[in-house]
Amino acid sequence: MSNSKAAYEVLLQDLVVEVELTLSARCLLNKDVLSKSDPMCVIYTQLQLPNSQTWQEHGRTEVIKNTLNPEFATKFLIGYRFEEFQKLKFKIYDIDGTSAILDNHDFLGETECSLGQIVSSGKFVTELHHPNFKGKGQLCIQAEEISGSPKEEVEFQFSAQDLKCGFFSKPDPFLVVYKESNLIHRTTFIKNNRNPQWPKLTIPMRSLCEKNGQDAKLLLQSWNHNKTGKHKLLGEVHVTYTLISFAVQRTYTFLDYIMGGTKLNCTIAIDFTASNGSPNTLGSLHYIGPSPTLYEQALQSVVSIIQDYDSDKQFPVLGFGAKLPPNGILSHEFFVNLTPSPFCAGVEGVIEAYRKCLPAIQFHGPTNFAPVINHVARFSASYANGDQYFILLILTDGAISDMHDTKEAIIAASHLPVSIIIVGIGNADFSSMNELDSDNGKLSLNGKFASRDIVQFVPFRDFLNRPDSQNASQELAKALLAEVPAQLLGFMKSKSFTPKGGSSNLI
Repeated sequence: MSNSKAAYEVLLQDLVVEVELTLSARCLLNKDVLSKSDPMCVIYTQLQLPNSQTWQEHGRTEVIKNTLNPEFATKFLIGYRFEEFQKLKFKIYDIDGTSAILDNHDFLGETECSLGQIVSSGKFVTELHHPNFKGKGQLCIQAEEISGSPKEEVEFQFSAQDLKCGFFSKPDPFLVVYKESNLIHRTTFIKNNRNPQWPKLTIPMRSLCEKNGQDAKLLLQSWNHNKTGKHKLLGEVHVTYTLISFAVQRTYTFLDYIMGGTKLNCTIAIDFTASNGSPNTLGSLHYIGPSPTLYEQALQSVVSIIQDYDSDKQFPVLGFGAKLPPNGILSHEFFVNLTPSPFCAGVEGVIEAYRKCLPAIQFHGPTNFAPVINHVARFSASYANGDQYFILLILTDGAISDMHDTKEAIIAASHLPVSIIIVGIGNADFSSMNELDSDNGKLSLNGKFASRDIVQFVPFRDFLNRPDSQNASQELAKALLAEVPAQLLGFMKSKSFTPKGGSSNLI
């Protein structure tokens, strides 16, 4: 990728996809005395502003009367970007009255999560929190990618005949439409009618077709409405929607694989060469002072995003270019936490290991990338069936010393489920890095070519020198991660791997 601001901003715009969220809740707090709560859910998005936690209301569901286990028909569309940390908040209220002011209604609970957590889980289940009550309900969020789906809508009008709910009374029927277990439409009820004809309804074509092109199995249920919320099932029928036959070449998206269960694994490699400067010296790129180092800022911004796609959030952290205790042996592939296992828990564990390592090692050199690239390649070769994809994040302050071996390692890794993202720290000459980031052609060495572009290099200084530098870490993460979805798809396509199917992980 070019280092120009315009180039990667155009790329980021192209990578936005729409995700549709479906909400339901279980075991909600009951705030009504003679009936059950009438819940409504409000969704908020956190604005991407520097040093701000400002929330903006995104939308509200319908109100469902007299239930502690609502299934909301209202859908929410949100633009999804893999390379951003997109935080969401959900609040549920018991709506008693017509006021649009939420503070006029009883608060039932709330939860916060990221959009990345939702899409990587398939079905995301989380506890609701209330300042005065514990264990009062769960929120279930189901995500479906809709970008690239058919945009047509199908108009239906359903009717029924001879519905019965008792000998002397007529039902108040309403119709519910499900695709598998996912609610896609609920009609209003019609008062006192055994032969209802419900109002016309439109359903998006994407809700009626499976991604493999087959007809979706729909469940139609007619219910007798009861104001207490204890509706009675009058009857149901299973149907399919038959499409006109035509040939389709199916292409898959990044979210098809993530929602299908492909896991992302991130390994981190940190440059501890002497050119960084002693960590005890002011001006060193590793100087631990009142403010986070540039290394810490880069780790925080990138790992915070990737950890939502890693099920156990355990990150191997490697170091290179330093001499290790107790014997002062030079290593270009050591565990930063200085234990027999390289794993660090979450972004906090990564930064803690980095800080503890600094006073224990001796900065040295040279700057060799090949050992850490080969380290990740060895592991990824054992998981080359499409179930897992590996990201190597390298943070470095200078030019590569082992360019030949690094090129050789990248070309070999290009056949594996691997992406390499490199952050340039400081003001060194990074021209050799652009050679590895082969956006304008495949990386080559002695007549051998990489099968695909797997390297993305971005110098941190490009963002620190901007007028809006307070957003530098966020913008760095966006630029670094922007190409990962396309690189993952490139690998899957090269091996003819298709998504494995829906994920059932619960968080």
